[in-house]
Amino acid sequence: MLTDDLNRIRRIRIALLIGALALFALLYAPQPVLPQFADAFGLAPGTVALLVSAGTLGLAIAAIPLGTLSEVYGRRRIMVGSLLLAEAIGVLLPFIGNFPLLVALRLVQGAAVAGIAAVAAAYLADETGGRDLGTTMGLYVAGTTVGGMSGRLLGGIAGDYAGWAGGIAAVAVLAGICTVGFVLLLPKERHQRRQELHWKPLLVGVRAAATDPALRPPFLVAALGMGAFVAVYNVLGFRLVEPPLSVPPALAALAFLAYAAGTVTSAVAGGLADRWGRRPVLLTGLGTALLGLLLMLAGNLVVILAGLVVFTGGFFAAHSVASGWVGVLASPSARGQASAMYQLAYYGGSSVGGVVGGIAYAAWGWNGMSIVLGCSMLLAGLAVLRGRRAETARAEPVAAQAQVASES
Repeated sequence: MLTDDLNRIRRIRIALLIGALALFALLYAPQPVLPQFADAFGLAPGTVALLVSAGTLGLAIAAIPLGTLSEVYGRRRIMVGSLLLAEAIGVLLPFIGNFPLLVALRLVQGAAVAGIAAVAAAYLADETGGRDLGTTMGLYVAGTTVGGMSGRLLGGIAGDYAGWAGGIAAVAVLAGICTVGFVLLLPKERHQRRQELHWKPLLVGVRAAATDPALRPPFLVAALGMGAFVAVYNVLGFRLVEPPLSVPPALAALAFLAYAAGTVTSAVAGGLADRWGRRPVLLTGLGTALLGLLLMLAGNLVVILAGLVVFTGGFFAAHSVASGWVGVLASPSARGQASAMYQLAYYGGSSVGGVVGGIAYAAWGWNGMSIVLGCSMLLAGLAVLRGRRAETARAEPVAAQAQVASES
């Protein structure tokens, strides 16, 4: 029986890793070919960034409804159906030549992938019973970094030779292969307690998650950190291909190899959080990301790329810890809603940060944009430090009850 449980957890880890790969490859497929989109449609960086922001906005909007529905219809059913729909849209996108329609389809595609993003943490918490949850969540986040890196890299290289449509199509093929593996490997739930479809009691969990002071720090890390992260990667392609750097687009796409740093740090940070505590590891991740942002102020290409690696590794370490923290802090009856709230913060921040970053870059250049993003990272760190009070306030009544029970 123990061997069966271990094999099942292994299947869950592999399935969610490749599911995350497909999710993030599809979600950010337009990002490496934004300069090609801008040329093809005659658009400014801030406007063309809507292709990325529409996807993340759709995810943010759909996260809470799909997270709530997973409590009723089952987490696996929601995740599988969502990924299949997102892949179908990914196949359709290269054949659309109208920019507003592309943005609309990206909004729907983002809403579809919310079915995995908003439910995965709750599924893991239920099916693993909390066993090595930090390590398992770290592997899931590692899959998101592999998907982000491979999708952007493949799309950027293909886009240089076949235009934006070729780049999007190449990513759809990669995601399709991963989708098949995900559907075949992901086990059906064993431990989830489904609820009836009564919106009022289900939405109580949403309200509880939204108003829980202990959950605010990871939510703010998600919103502010992801906003800064997407802004950097949206604008980086423009900075690299423009003078004075003037890097060819195919070579500029290689900058997305920096995602490999996030693959490593997200998996490592989850294990370190299990041993050393979440707050110190989370703060270390944010500080590392801020250091990388400072390094990218340099005008030297090698230093910029080194800073990108440091920035990416630090951000994904922080994200891995913050996302796993939500599953621990949330009430068991509202884990789906709390996980969905995290995704709302994460991708809502991405949508806003991506557009704001493009506008700031157009107005003040890379240095001005970096000041804005650096302030948001500092605010995230401050929220984590202040969150200790909320956890202490929550723990005191529990400790008092335990003491009363032992005395009686």
